[in-house]
Order: sequence, then C-alpha cells, then structure tokens
Amino acid sequence: MTYAIGIDIGGTNTDMGLVREDGKIIARANIPTNAYTELKPYIKDMMGCIDRLMKENGVQAIEGIGIGAPNGNFYTGCVDNAPNLTIKGVLNFEEEIHHYMPVPVVLSNDANAAAYGEMVYGGAKGLTNFIMFTLGTGVGSGIVLDGRLVHGSTGAAGELGHAILVPEGRLCSCGRKGCLETYTSARGIVQTFCELRKETPDYAGELKAVDDKDITSKMIGDAANHGDPVALKTYEHTGYWLGIAMTNAVTFSAPQAIFLMGGPTKVGEPLMKPLRESFKKHLLNIFAGSCDIRMSELAANEVAILGAAALIKMKI
Repeated sequence: MTYAIGIDIGGTNTDMGLVREDGKIIARANIPTNAYTELKPYIKDMMGCIDRLMKENGVQAIEGIGIGAPNGNFYTGCVDNAPNLTIKGVLNFEEEIHHYMPVPVVLSNDANAAAYGEMVYGGAKGLTNFIMFTLGTGVGSGIVLDGRLVHGSTGAAGELGHAILVPEGRLCSCGRKGCLETYTSARGIVQTFCELRKETPDYAGELKAVDDKDITSKMIGDAANHGDPVALKTYEHTGYWLGIAMTNAVTFSAPQAIFLMGGPTKVGEPLMKPLRESFKKHLLNIFAGSCDIRMSELAANEVAILGAAALIKMKI
C-alpha cells in the first residue's frame, strides 16, 4: 500500500491529509495559515504535522506531497503573490519542503487539484477529456485534455471563471468587468437575488425581512427549494449564464463531461434545470450528445485534500 500527502492551502487554514492509494484519507491535521507572515516557519510547522501524521500511522515513506493553493504555479513549485495569504511574495514551496523531505512535490491551483482528484479518485475515472467547475466565493475551473491537466505556458491556464461573459458587466475582484465569476459564484448569486428583489416591489418571500448584507447563497438556495419566486428566478439567471459558459468551454475542448462542485451547486434542480436547458440551447450542434453535466463524486470535506494528493500521480 502506498501513501501521499495532500495539502490544501487556504487564506485562513492549511489542511493536510495522509492519503492511501485507494483514496482513503487516513489522518488529517491543520494549522492556521493566517498566523504566519514568513514562509520558513510556516513550512517548518507544516512539515512537523506531516511527520507526526506519518509516525502516528506507521507510514515510513510517501510517494510525494501534492499542494493545492491559490496562485499555485505547477512549473515553478511556487505560490505567486496570492492576495489572500498573509505570507506575501513569490513563495517557493518545493524548495523549502525539500529541506525537510526529498520527495516529489507537485503544486497547482485548487481548482486544478479538484479536477485531477476527480480523475484519480472520483467520477472522472476512465475519462480523458473533462472540465471541472468549482463554484464558491469565486468560480474556478480545471481542464483535463487527452488525460493531462492543462497548465498552459505560464501555469495559469483554465481560469474560466474569469472569462468575460457580459462585456462591461459587473465589476469583478480581478479588476475587470463581466467575468463569469460575478454572475455564478456565491457572491454573484447574492447580487442577482438582491437586484431582482429590488425589481419586485410586491415581494413577500421568506427573505423579505433580511437585509442585503446578511443574505447568503445558501439562504437563497433554501428559499428556492421552498418555492420562493425571486430565489427561483435568481437560479434561472445563474443557470442560464453558466450554461452559456459551459458551451463556450465545449467548443475549444470537446470534453466527455463537465463536473460541478461547490456550495452553490447543492441547491439541486433550481440551478440544474435552467442550466441543462441553457446548455442544450446554446451548444454547437456538432457537440450534441457528446458531453454530460455531472456532479462531483468526491465528498465536499475531502475534495481539497484528495485533489492535492492526486497531483502526485502526474510525476510518478
């Protein structure tokens, strides 16, 4: 039996897991990312956790360490100026980790890791061409073509969440306007709901008394499943835009499937019905019937670690 370490680096916490080759997470640990402003002490504490996980579970050797991180660069093994990390600059994780453990280190962004995790451990087993969309605070994506994760010339390929869908549309966190993320992320869903509610003076739904600033996408999802008309209309808009984005992605990659994961997808049919309709309506006819829309088969609380651990398979 072989093992790998999967590490998910977030702005608040860093989660680590000892992963068996069959996709079972044997043990986990975490440290607070935002407690550090320098890389070396952060890596020291991270590697201390990994050493403890291995010793406590009788594991003497691992295949490698996979890392999913914001602004992760596959080619350099660095995290490049991630805005949500308290450790600033270009951070060479591969070099620093090798001071402690001479094993393969593979680093990529979290959406790429999720896509590769789906291929190694989840519903994309056996597929060679697929795309993963991750909906959360933002919208990420990972693209697998001919069995290989697409990184592009800079290591940053696959940022479909920042493809401009509505020219001069909503302002995005990236500084541009009209990105897919501004319409289909959790924040985008909230903005759509608040706009539609203002346009509905006779709105009497369950979120009527909730201030805009207090509304979450989960609240809107729950309201939609209770039949709230404005919440349902919100997901009609969201599914419509996401369907267009997916058909655009199909034209350049001809995937066998597109996978969805993330909190906003848990609403179910209020999103999936308009999404399927928009996808069918806008799909180029030569691709009809060639691509399925599927939900991720990885557990939400495991996908980040499993995805990171799966990255190791690219270098073995």
